[in-house]
Amino acid sequence: MLSAFSALTGRGRGAAARLAAATLVSGLLAAGTTVAGAGPSAAAAGAAGSQGGATATIGGLKTYGAAVVHGDSGDQEISAGLFEMSVDGGGTLQTYCVDLYNPTQKDAKYHETPWDGTSLGANENSGRIRWILQNSYPQVNDLAALGRKAGVQGGLTEQDAAAGTQVAVWRYSDGADVDAVDPQAEKLADYLEQNARDVAEPRASLTLDPPVLSGHPGERLGPVTVHTGANAVTVVPPSAMSGVRVVDEEGKPVTGTSDGGQVWFDVPEDAADGTAELTVQASTTVPVGRAFTSESRSQTQILAGSSESTVSATASATWASEGAIPALSASKNCAEGGVDIVAANEGDESFTFALLGTEYTIAAGETRTVTIPLQEDQAYDFTIEGPGGFEKRFTGVLDCMTHAAEAADNTTTQTLAEPSPATVGGTSTDTNLAATGSSAATPVIAAVAIGLVVIGGASLLIVRRRQASGQG
Repeated sequence: MLSAFSALTGRGRGAAARLAAATLVSGLLAAGTTVAGAGPSAAAAGAAGSQGGATATIGGLKTYGAAVVHGDSGDQEISAGLFEMSVDGGGTLQTYCVDLYNPTQKDAKYHETPWDGTSLGANENSGRIRWILQNSYPQVNDLAALGRKAGVQGGLTEQDAAAGTQVAVWRYSDGADVDAVDPQAEKLADYLEQNARDVAEPRASLTLDPPVLSGHPGERLGPVTVHTGANAVTVVPPSAMSGVRVVDEEGKPVTGTSDGGQVWFDVPEDAADGTAELTVQASTTVPVGRAFTSESRSQTQILAGSSESTVSATASATWASEGAIPALSASKNCAEGGVDIVAANEGDESFTFALLGTEYTIAAGETRTVTIPLQEDQAYDFTIEGPGGFEKRFTGVLDCMTHAAEAADNTTTQTLAEPSPATVGGTSTDTNLAATGSSAATPVIAAVAIGLVVIGGASLLIVRRRQASGQG
């Protein structure tokens, strides 16, 4: 069975292309984020890379000062400091930006992401950024001691500490020529930059491996291994209507486990072909240095502090009595500039799908990773179909480069516009760092974005109609 595919590209690197791509992918996500039914004909939609951990909504800058970015077009003054996010299910996160020139979309939804799914994956200084976070505010809340280490005369305020830390992060994340306005904050930024050392990427707060699997009725499908920093996790089984149980290696029902624990889907022998999903949940502090990305093209964030927060992950199983039995997952691969599709087939027949004009055949018993090449800022929306009405849809936008990296790649650059007074210093709780990226072109950008959403929807509809016609 071949798949329908629609990929819409924002190849321009200016503000209009960025915001249009962000609006476009938001529309696509809104159109397909539910699972329609429990059988193999259900079309599950998801963003590549969001396979577990914390999910949160960004609220805006909470503690910040001012910074000046030096560029070819002149100096631009912007806000620099800590963002705050509200975690789904409970908890609060504090983050710094690692994507200086990209706008922040207020109330954007973020999910925990491996470094490989962001610009940090290809940045040789990512470990130094994590060192800065571990050795500065808010992890170090003794500002007097921090100030003494940095050689600051007169002490540090929270605003100084947040601004200085953010400036030091930008120097490594974006290669930016940026200084803090306040002398104390600038002194801290210099100290952090000069003393930073390479530190390894932190482990995810909660993931399941593998996130998808397949097999036959009458089998225990698995194992699914839990990876977490939490002391314990709760296992939420599939609906009782499916008849599928979640069990341990001995076949006993499981309601909870811990790091390294393994669970299986116990599928009844007389079960009709179908799909089931389990969820694991925990309460833990998310490790400092975890990346957070948004599919609405809001700027990438890196974790600086976490309260006790709710984290979760899901795994799904598909079974059939005969034929091909596909299991599909996706994740962004910034090193290769695309999206990795992991396709497994535990059935007794092969299945074939096509993306971007290329056909891929997964033999019976084979697991294969296929990298779908995409361009930076390219919005994608594709559906892979299998036997028995099986469908899996993946949507998102490839956001692997910072503005500085794009400029080095000889692409058109975007500069910061003059900030409004509300974006520099002050105490507004609604200030977004990249509000400084707004300009008089905003109405035109919005019009372009709306047009692209309409075109994108039409493209998907045309592809699916043509497919339906061919099958008929």
